[in-house]
Parts: sequence; structure tokens; C-alpha cells
Amino acid sequence: MAELIELKNITHQSNSVVTVGTFDGVHKGHRALIDAVVTKADERNARSVVVTFDPHPREIINPGKGGIKLLTTLKERCEILEDLGVDVLLVIPFDRDFSLLTSEEFVRKIIHKKVGVSEFVIGYDHHFGRDREGTIETIKKLGAELGFDYYVVSKQEMGDVTISSTVIRRTLAEEGNVKKAAEYLDRNYLLNGIVMHGDERGRTIGYPTANLKPEHENKVIPKNGVYAVKIRVQGEWFGGMMNIGVRPTFDDPVRTVEVNIFDFSREIYGDTIQVRFIDRIRDEQKFDGIDELKAQLDSDKQKSLEILG
Repeated sequence: MAELIELKNITHQSNSVVTVGTFDGVHKGHRALIDAVVTKADERNARSVVVTFDPHPREIINPGKGGIKLLTTLKERCEILEDLGVDVLLVIPFDRDFSLLTSEEFVRKIIHKKVGVSEFVIGYDHHFGRDREGTIETIKKLGAELGFDYYVVSKQEMGDVTISSTVIRRTLAEEGNVKKAAEYLDRNYLLNGIVMHGDERGRTIGYPTANLKPEHENKVIPKNGVYAVKIRVQGEWFGGMMNIGVRPTFDDPVRTVEVNIFDFSREIYGDTIQVRFIDRIRDEQKFDGIDELKAQLDSDKQKSLEILG
């Protein structure tokens, strides 16, 4: 992975190209920022540094609103950023004290003094610091004073939609449109989960499922329904289909996330597996009995196989 460093362990290097943000999802809009950082670092023979926060700032600033649903965990962000060529991912613990830093204090004390910066890459509408009062003008002013350049990345759009983490969360959780989310993310949405014991009802009808507990409790789970998916198990990839919901045929009130892995028979309880969402097949529905449910699952599997190619 990109080298993940805590603030207390960062080494000052004045020739660093830096950007700052939460980067939840590392979507196409974020990619434009990251690509600019990596490109400019190469041009300057500099270190590329992405500064991010954990937990998500909204969990601290608005704690009474149930927390923020995450598109990517910190580990997932780190893996994606490594693939994009980032040298260092600096993770700052976001707490109440840190949230009180003004934008100027943040740039002076953290970016300039502790990290080092020769160029600062910023999004066209980025706000930072206490009360989000820091802007491009803040960076422009401090760059002139402290001796670093700045570069502004323009708005990233698809059609008439400005790509954002909020838009992608809504696309997944409210619409279940994993194909559209993949376009915004520039990759399939993924979910890492631990395989837990379930009621094993699927085995009795020929569709055994792995019941998943997401690695992070605040991870975005797509809208209830059935999805064609790819699953990484013990380093290998398999096709499959996932059901998210309350299993109305069995009057089960508990929302579950379970995946049927095609042509698979290993014992994987306790393993962590990764699911990548390829397409949505249908809404969750209630059936009159087991035979009707099994017939639908046969159809779902056939459609999944066609989607997965």
C-alpha cells in the first residue's frame, strides 16, 4: 500500500506536492486531484502526499446525526491511493481539538512546518479548517507568504451531474444503481465482510449463502435487492449473486447481507471476503413458497451468469 503515516511520524520534506481531503470513495472527482498531485510530484522530482482524516470529520462535527455512511474504509482508501501512485497517505486523527484549528493554523503548523510543501493542489470548491472558512484564496495568500505554489483542479462532471461522495451514497443506498455508481467511482463498488454463521436455510434449496458482517459498521450498503457480484475468497475470484434485505418470504425482520458463490464448496466461516457489485438484478420480493423462490433463484443465477460473462 501507499505508505500510511500518522502525523506524529511524518518526516518534513520541503519538496512535497500535497492535497488535503477526506476522499471518501476516491471517486472520479477525487481522482482528478490525485492525478494532478502525482503528475506534479513527478515533474518536480518531489514526494506526493495525500493528507486525509480518520474518523470522517462529520462524525465529530455532527455526532448526533447517526454518523456518516462510508464509501471506503481507511484501509480501502490506502489501497486505492497506492494504485494511483501516491507516495504517502498522511492520516490525521480527527477529533474535537483538531476541528478547532483555523485554516491558516492548519496550513502553517501542519502542511508547511510538519509535512513540507512545494505545491498545494486544491479542488475548485474546497473548504477547510474551522467552520470551513479556508478557501483557494487562503492557499493563494499563504503560498505567496510561505513560498509554495498552488494548483486548482476544476469541477468534474458526468452529463449534468457533479460527481461527489454524497451523490454516490444516494445512488447506492436509495437507488441500488451499482452500475451508475461504478461510473462515478471509475471502478466497481466493493464491500469487505467477515463470513458469519447464518440459519443455513439456503442449503436446503440448493443455494447456500455466506452471511456477511461488513468490516465497518458505517459502510454504505446498497438498496435491498439481488445483485450480480464478483467475490474474492482466499485470493481467488468467483462469480455469484448477493441478496440484501429482510427475506420477506420467511418473514425475517433482520436485514441481512448474504452471497451465493457459484461453483464453490469450501468452509470459509470467519474468513474476510470482498464483494464487488457488478449490476442490480431485481428488487427483493415475497414468494408464495419454497418452489416459487427456488425457481426465481434459478432465474437470478442465469441472469447473473449472463451479466458476469
